[in-house]
Amino acid sequence: MWRNEKYETVPLDVKGIDEDNSKGTTDSLYPQAALRKAQQGNERPKDPKLWPYFQDGLRRIDYVLTYHVQKPQSTRKQSAKSCLCFKFRREQSSPPVHEDPELAAQEQRLDYHEDDQRLRREEFEENLREMGLEMEREEGNKIPGVGFLKIHAPWEVLCREAEFMKLKMPTFKVFVLVNMFVQKVTATLQPKVGENRVENEKYLSYPFSREKQHLFDLSDRNSFFDSKTRSSIVSTNPFRKAFCLPSQGQFKTKCHLSPDLITKGPDVILILSLQILCEEWASYSIFYKYQPIGLIRKYFGEKVGLYFAWLGVYTQMLIPAAIVGVIVFLYGCVTVEDNIPSMEVCDERNNITMCPICDRVCSYWKLVTACGTARASHLFDNAATVFFAIFMALWEICALILHFCFNSLHTHPQNVKLTCRDRMPAYMTIIVMMVFLICVTLAIVFGVVLYRVSIMTALHMSSTPSFRTNIRATVKTTAAIINLIIIIIMDEVYGAIARWLTIMEVPKTDKSFEERLIFKTFILKFANAFTPIVYLAFFRGRIIGRPGKYIYVMGSYRMEECAHAGCLMELCIQLCITMLGKQLIQNNLFEIGVPKLKKMLRQRKIDKKHQEELDKTLHRHEKDHFLGPFVGLNPEYMEMIIQFGMVTLFVASFPLAPLFALLNNIIEIRLDAKKFVTELRRPIAVRAKDIGIWYTLLRGLSKVAVIVNAFVISFTSDFIPRLVYQYMYSPDGTLHGFVNHTLSYFNVSHFQPGTEPTESMHLGYKVEVCRYKDYRDPPWSDTPYEFSRQFWAILAARLAFVIVFQNVVMLMSDFVDWLIPDIPKDISIQIHNERNLIVELFMKQEQGKKYRNTIGDPSPQPLRSRPSSQA
Repeated sequence: MWRNEKYETVPLDVKGIDEDNSKGTTDSLYPQAALRKAQQGNERPKDPKLWPYFQDGLRRIDYVLTYHVQKPQSTRKQSAKSCLCFKFRREQSSPPVHEDPELAAQEQRLDYHEDDQRLRREEFEENLREMGLEMEREEGNKIPGVGFLKIHAPWEVLCREAEFMKLKMPTFKVFVLVNMFVQKVTATLQPKVGENRVENEKYLSYPFSREKQHLFDLSDRNSFFDSKTRSSIVSTNPFRKAFCLPSQGQFKTKCHLSPDLITKGPDVILILSLQILCEEWASYSIFYKYQPIGLIRKYFGEKVGLYFAWLGVYTQMLIPAAIVGVIVFLYGCVTVEDNIPSMEVCDERNNITMCPICDRVCSYWKLVTACGTARASHLFDNAATVFFAIFMALWEICALILHFCFNSLHTHPQNVKLTCRDRMPAYMTIIVMMVFLICVTLAIVFGVVLYRVSIMTALHMSSTPSFRTNIRATVKTTAAIINLIIIIIMDEVYGAIARWLTIMEVPKTDKSFEERLIFKTFILKFANAFTPIVYLAFFRGRIIGRPGKYIYVMGSYRMEECAHAGCLMELCIQLCITMLGKQLIQNNLFEIGVPKLKKMLRQRKIDKKHQEELDKTLHRHEKDHFLGPFVGLNPEYMEMIIQFGMVTLFVASFPLAPLFALLNNIIEIRLDAKKFVTELRRPIAVRAKDIGIWYTLLRGLSKVAVIVNAFVISFTSDFIPRLVYQYMYSPDGTLHGFVNHTLSYFNVSHFQPGTEPTESMHLGYKVEVCRYKDYRDPPWSDTPYEFSRQFWAILAARLAFVIVFQNVVMLMSDFVDWLIPDIPKDISIQIHNERNLIVELFMKQEQGKKYRNTIGDPSPQPLRSRPSSQA
């Protein structure tokens, strides 16, 4: 396979109008036939300075391939001749000098490599010619070492491939849309683009067929196939045929496209689609407007348009979730003064002495010192949390129902045939590597746990008073920041490893490769982002033991325990820092800062005067050669899927997550738009019917989110213990005495030797009994320090709540899913009307054919079939 020489393609995004013609060497491949054909028709030569046309001004550029020119052939021959003459004169005047054999061998290898790549390019171009494409080569001096191969698809090739691809093209028939109420109500929020000016009319589309060309408006053949369609046709079938030959290799492809015309009334305004997208899409000042999805789809293709359509719908669905989340948070703020448990914690009259939180260096402490943590926990752990969790479960179903459908996805098989036996080593390697990487993630989380334990002990041992204040807050925040940094770094590592594993697997089709890559990347990045959160939610504080019998790891490290108010506050801090950090640093800052930094470094290498001269003389496709390559939509989808997990999985502990996600997505849409319009090469237009495997991942996350939130409410928060106490143990049916009910007693004389606090008189008096948060029998009972009956009653209530919550929410979700149809009624009516109009159009055209046949019987012209190798 040919892997060394690569054609790279440059998209002609037409971000401006070229001001100068090409001054380099231009070699038009077979132009005479095209010139004669254009002159026979009604085409008028256009100025190649203004539009992307060949040098003849007639043939439109549909695609551009770039290749490296290490040494032009003419220069190589001239230098060889001069070397021979110089050698002849030198032999006459001076004794022979031995040449360096290493340099000679290296030069010979370079010449051989260059000739080999040139022959491969010529063979590839000949294959394209056999498919009916026309080419023009340009090897100028504006960009040293770079050559351009401009490709034009004639009308016959476009018609043939459009029929083969079953592309739906607009017919003569125009029909009026049924329901325009929503469009009229949201008229002020619609972007001002040409295609929205006539909102109630739409052209009827039908799969293109050369036998049914009378159904389509072919009065202007140059504009019948727009730039997206032409580049998609060129890059799909003809290139695939040429690439699959034995002598060809794998190519990185981007499309070369032309500007579109947008009409307004009788006048034709030459407005470039990219300029409209720049003004009505890639601008932060119009963040409140809808996206021009139709124009995005027309310019970038269905797959890119579908991503931004889904992102727009997801962002709109975040609005009600954010509003309800803010209401829940405000409810916690309003009721914090009336919360009985936090009032009891903050009451100094209770005089509750708590057991040390670490061995030896930590001393006894008063429960009243946890007043701030208890009040803050109520902001997120209150009665409205359960309602918000149920609301978010229903919200997920509604968000997943609203998705769009386009044309079917077109996949291309790879010319690889491997048996199961051949793939078995790769499968085993993938399984072992995936398990190993997940173990690495667990090890990293364990390392952060050891950091928290050791730094807390070190701060308690410090003699500086400022270090010993707010120890818990310092440890929580620094550990969360460390987790964030590790997550950002490991995301890049896991992404590269996932791609390497997928390449090793050798999937059969492009779609299979993409799905397997997405699945591996999702598993690794999901584990990387959520393992620390899962530890805080379900494991921290539950495997610590009890005073006098704590559980130790690695010899002397005592497992960390939660604060008195529970681990929900720490879970909230971890979620907040991880979510905001990933959005601000990894998603937005990297997407803005890294391209700007690369651009600045490129500009520093080039003189300003030379840069201005290049801007004036370079053509559009030459300028676009310096843009960044389009690497696909997987990174964009991945960050949104991880965000969706942050919003849904642990929303019961962080009701402000939808608000932060909404603010991020408002910026993300315009940031991605600006990146697509100004920073990246224009991608190949790819057809798609839905968002693919991403929808499956979203549905899986929504199902898991119900279970996770049920466990968070029942096990991480104090919602169930409060209910059990209020209705089973409270003497007056209120929460008075709840804090004392959750604390067990411990006799300080039962400490293990060497674990008792060194400063036993830290509080000013001798402590004989301290309290700790757990449901255990007191030391004076018959079963000291064993789990009490209250513990088992609360555990049963927690498990019952998980079962009831899960089934109720699932039942309500299924009901909402059944209630909302997959296809709205107005759209189904519109589809039915389109089918009737198609039949009506066929009947009218057949009647017209019969009428024309009565006047004359012209013989049908034979259609040019696709090459036999494509059958």
